[in-house]
Amino acid sequence: MTTSVQPIIFQARGLVKRYGSVTALDGTDFDLRPGEILAVIGDNGAGKSSLIKALSGAVIPDAGELMLDGAVVRFRSPIDARRHGIETVYQDLAVAPAMTIAENLFLGREILRPGMLGRWLRLIDKRRMLLEAEGHMRDLKIGIRSMKQAVGTLSGGQRQGVAVARSTAFARHVVILDEPTAALGVKEGNMVLELIRRVRDRGLPVILISHNMPHVFEIADRIHIQRLGRRVAVVDPKHISMSDTVAVMTGAKEPGDLPEEAHA
Repeated sequence: MTTSVQPIIFQARGLVKRYGSVTALDGTDFDLRPGEILAVIGDNGAGKSSLIKALSGAVIPDAGELMLDGAVVRFRSPIDARRHGIETVYQDLAVAPAMTIAENLFLGREILRPGMLGRWLRLIDKRRMLLEAEGHMRDLKIGIRSMKQAVGTLSGGQRQGVAVARSTAFARHVVILDEPTAALGVKEGNMVLELIRRVRDRGLPVILISHNMPHVFEIADRIHIQRLGRRVAVVDPKHISMSDTVAVMTGAKEPGDLPEEAHA
């Protein structure tokens, strides 16, 4: 369980992002602790998408700084974030339906065969990729019969599982999940929630962006509330009601009106 004395593994201070006359991030802060699931919620226009894009390297903030393990980092692209061990699963998943599960897990990071075959001819080591894919899926307890199966033949929840497995295979620090249960039924949504718990239990902190408040309250250790481009509160779902959380998110209630134990 997370406590207030835990260190911060990934943080942002004073992030600003403007798009013309629109200020999406207005000096927002962010803190992620080791081994936690941190949900990020906010109304449309609250700046949560811009925040996540800044954390994942998809946009460059106009001001402010990011710190990973206490050191300032600057991401110029998602590739920079990946080099620092931060993997993001976007809502569209970015999987290739015609390719196999194993090929999707290593998409863009294919393993080459050893020796001259790999170095000079760039031949892919499909057998090793298959074995490692089986290991990743087995570790996360994702029940798919064959790694040679085309991703296009999978259900929505299984496709989400492949995308999450790909992120955890390469993440060293953080996994960011953007609306991972959107458009899924109850059974598959619950399957993905259990998968997220397993990612956390393996030691990887998870940033979860979600509009599904029941899912947020079921799985999050803490909830970051974003409003009008700023972080207005971080709350403990064990000590605050869903209605009070939504009230803070929409501005109907001020964070200062919450009991002390609600703050995390």
